[in-house]
Amino acid sequence: MRHIAHLALVCLIGILSPVARADLSTEIAEAVRPLSEGVPEVAVVRLQSLLNKNLSESQWRAVAEKLAKAQVAANDPEGTLVLLTDGRLHDLPWAKFWRAQALASLHRWADALPLYEGLSNDTSPFQKPAVFGAGDALRALGNRQEALQKFILLVHDKEWGTRAQLRAAELHIELGNAPEARRLLEQMQPASIAERRERRVLRGRLELISHRPERAIGMFQAILKRPEGTSHPVLLAALFGIAEAHLQLKTPETGDDVLERFIDRNHADPDLALVFAKLDELYRAEHKPSRNELEKWVRRPEQPRRTFARWYLARLEIRAGRKERARQLFTDLRQTEIKSPAIAAALFEFAKFEIDEGRFDEAIAILDDARLLRPDPALLTRIDFLSAQVQYLARQFDSATAAFEQIAQRDSPWAKAALFNASSGWLQVGNHARFIADYNQLEKQGGDEQSRADLRLEEGLMQAAKNDKKAAASLQRFIRDFPKNPRVSEAWVGLAELAFHSSPPRLDEARQDLDRAIESRPTAAAAERADYLRIWVEEAAGGNEPKVIALGKGFLEQHAESQFAREVRMKLAELYYRRQDFANAQTQFEIIAQENPNDPLAEKALFFAAESAMSSMSEHTLDRALVLFDQVVQKSGAMRWAARNEQAVIERKLGKPKDALALYDEVLKSDAGASEKREALCGKGDIFFEAGATDPSSYQRAIETYDQLAADKEGSIHWRNQALFKKGLCLEKKGDRVGALATFYNILEDESRPGERRELFWYYKAGFNAARLLEEDSKWESAVAIYDKLVAAGGSRSEEAKARLNNIRLEHFLWTD
Repeated sequence: MRHIAHLALVCLIGILSPVARADLSTEIAEAVRPLSEGVPEVAVVRLQSLLNKNLSESQWRAVAEKLAKAQVAANDPEGTLVLLTDGRLHDLPWAKFWRAQALASLHRWADALPLYEGLSNDTSPFQKPAVFGAGDALRALGNRQEALQKFILLVHDKEWGTRAQLRAAELHIELGNAPEARRLLEQMQPASIAERRERRVLRGRLELISHRPERAIGMFQAILKRPEGTSHPVLLAALFGIAEAHLQLKTPETGDDVLERFIDRNHADPDLALVFAKLDELYRAEHKPSRNELEKWVRRPEQPRRTFARWYLARLEIRAGRKERARQLFTDLRQTEIKSPAIAAALFEFAKFEIDEGRFDEAIAILDDARLLRPDPALLTRIDFLSAQVQYLARQFDSATAAFEQIAQRDSPWAKAALFNASSGWLQVGNHARFIADYNQLEKQGGDEQSRADLRLEEGLMQAAKNDKKAAASLQRFIRDFPKNPRVSEAWVGLAELAFHSSPPRLDEARQDLDRAIESRPTAAAAERADYLRIWVEEAAGGNEPKVIALGKGFLEQHAESQFAREVRMKLAELYYRRQDFANAQTQFEIIAQENPNDPLAEKALFFAAESAMSSMSEHTLDRALVLFDQVVQKSGAMRWAARNEQAVIERKLGKPKDALALYDEVLKSDAGASEKREALCGKGDIFFEAGATDPSSYQRAIETYDQLAADKEGSIHWRNQALFKKGLCLEKKGDRVGALATFYNILEDESRPGERRELFWYYKAGFNAARLLEEDSKWESAVAIYDKLVAAGGSRSEEAKARLNNIRLEHFLWTD
């Protein structure tokens, strides 16, 4: 009975199997129908549902094949690649083909090409589509001649012939072979409207390479006026053809109108990124491009047009020098809700913009956001490479080096450059063993001699920067191993720097190394660095300031754009000032301020330019000094109030005491530092003292001002003694000789404070004036006591005091035992 039951079941299955297969075929046909109707997304949903049923392996494969095709059509290549990883689909020709198609959709042409090539040699139904796909892949990879050969294989094929002829004609156009392109276009017999439209576009492109743009425009416009039945790529080709024609005609402002109309009517076109890129090309060719359309699209909400408009308006603003507006547009773009891989390139540009502005941390964060948009592999590698470069610039050498090493492991055009940078990173980190390992790997991978030489030189220069004792040996080894390398001169300059910075400096050796650098046909970098170093070598040698000045002037003539130009110019200004060549000093200081207006050094340069003008003493230069000091004030920096005090001094020289008083009062009422306020207070007292010559009552105002300065407990002994000395002069002018003597003597009694350097300038002036008063009153013993103090002080005027002391004693018989 069991045997009979089993046999009956087998018979039943045999009867039902054809029915099941028929039902599945019907379901598959039903599921696939939306694909043929142009709605592949629905087909994907239906086929995925069908795939999840309890199917036999052969049935599952049949459904999977249809699903792979539908996913590619629905622009879901990632889904296709996931589906085709299933082990049940290995080695199936159709699986290889759709995998290649999915990779091609992702622009992973290098991965798709081997699959196409493999199928091209098969006898499967996918052999000819694979040949066509291989042609497209080779073309995308830049191998146009090889691609052309693939398409030529198909030109006589009944199914693929016309498409292959169109591709071949297009390649001939790209290669500039107009006669062959024309021959193919004339021979072909397109059957469909789409093929005829594509041929018309290619004929238009043929006119372009034949430099007949007016005829080309007519052909392209015919397509745009009647776009029905035209594929989207062909429509775009016509659009871009008109743009190219207007570029040839040098009328880009007319060509941009066509693209702007298209964008205005198609705010969500799938190829909007390409259209905006072409529009930007036209804008770049215009003398003064209009921003009206971009501004309009930025204001309007339609996406993704608004996002692309922000991107390209930011480009326009950068070219116009409006960086803040560009940064705001990029920031808005970064915050948009549009998360498309096409926007990754915009973020990449934003990151480069931030790098140029020195905002490294922000650039790294922007590049992190760009990665999240899943850009194509080529752009992703560029993002990773730039991110590593930013980390390197930000001196995050560990992170940068690790990132470069990861990129170096990829099959990418950036791999060798990344390995080079990783080697450089290990030098910065100080890991010489890892540097050698990466250097050897670069050599094994066929790294060119120049790259290896660059790394060896960088090794020596890096060691020199870190005062590593091995630096000289590394640089000498570079010279020995790469004697014909153009950068040998840089190694000689590095050796010269080591000699110069040694303790004590080996100046003759440095000179010899610099001479060798010049003899070895120096690179621009070596020549610049050598000329710069020679200035400091000769200054250190001393005794020949005219030679140092000549070297400095020569450097500025030869290397005006050098990063060292400002430093050299400052040295020149300093030398001129020291030699009292105030006119040249002023010129150099002013140039520094003009060329570096936002540099902290600009304020100092302006101040000393004013000091130089002030030292020239003519009325014209004094007026110029006032202007320069006012520019210092406008910068509101640390030297602002010192500049005001100097302006007051000039006003006094010009005979304008009231203006000077107003300036001093401004300083005293401000938030100036204590030293500037003491300077102003002393200057104010001096003005009252000078006014006493015509208005004796001013002497009392001067005394009150000097008392205020002398009473400052925080002030130095210099300010106290100066104030007391000048007060003594006022008292003498008022006829109070006793008060003047007592005031001068106060300075002699308390000439220093604990922990403070002794002040002798005002000490001597007070002492000699006190002694003079006593001599005028014939009080010789008291005068001798004063001179004794001055002699005991042991300063620069002690001998003068001693001579006067001896004269008094001789004249008045004041010798003691």
